[in-house]
Amino acid sequence: MKDKNSISNTIKVATGVCLVAAIIVSTAAVTLRPHQEENRNAFRQLNVLQAAGMYEPGMDVAAAFERIERRFIEFDTGEYVELDASFDPIRAARDPARSRALAEDPAGIGRQARYGEVFLARDEDGELTRVIFPVHGYGLWSTMYGFIALEPDLNTIAGISFFEHGETPGLGGEIENPSWQQNWIGTRLRNDQGDMVFRVDRGRTPDGVPDADYRIDGLSGATITANGVQAMVRFWFGEQGYEAYLRRLSEQLNNAEVLI
Repeated sequence: MKDKNSISNTIKVATGVCLVAAIIVSTAAVTLRPHQEENRNAFRQLNVLQAAGMYEPGMDVAAAFERIERRFIEFDTGEYVELDASFDPIRAARDPARSRALAEDPAGIGRQARYGEVFLARDEDGELTRVIFPVHGYGLWSTMYGFIALEPDLNTIAGISFFEHGETPGLGGEIENPSWQQNWIGTRLRNDQGDMVFRVDRGRTPDGVPDADYRIDGLSGATITANGVQAMVRFWFGEQGYEAYLRRLSEQLNNAEVLI
């Protein structure tokens, strides 16, 4: 008669339990993956709408998002490109074959995908009302992910939404505060000479300063996070980011061309 408490029998039982548990976990992961991806897409759509100022509590996010067109661009040329709908610039940045290491990296992101995505919001008549850009950059403790929407002049900020970060609650975490985000609306990126002059102040922007249109209030006690936000904005709307695309889109709008 076998000893049920023998080492060999114990190993067999433990192995069997581990195999059953592994099968259950694997099955659950495979089964839930489509739902997780669906929830992720819905969350991104929500944040795009929030950045564009198009979200209202209780609205049908999927229905509202039908007024927004997602396009892919090549950063170097600013031209539209055709890519599979599953393309993710963040994941692509981790692949050396689809990205590049950054020699100048003020946003602290390490690598950048060769292609990105933009979102074009239109009114019921098809007129362009907002262009929404994904942005990310390093703060104090984490990479901050968000969306910034520009007005059709492609220089005035229409809204911002941060949806993922690990900054200190009550300090750098205030980048999620709606009151602070409201401060961004109407702020401009470049001056009349085309120079990038956007900045995040240390503390409150002084009253009456001549360049107030290009400045937003800082975050009390979170200077490093605020500096990271400033570097992130300047990077993504600069030469290494969306600048080439903004030039091409501006030319199209000024020439009243139909967007392709």
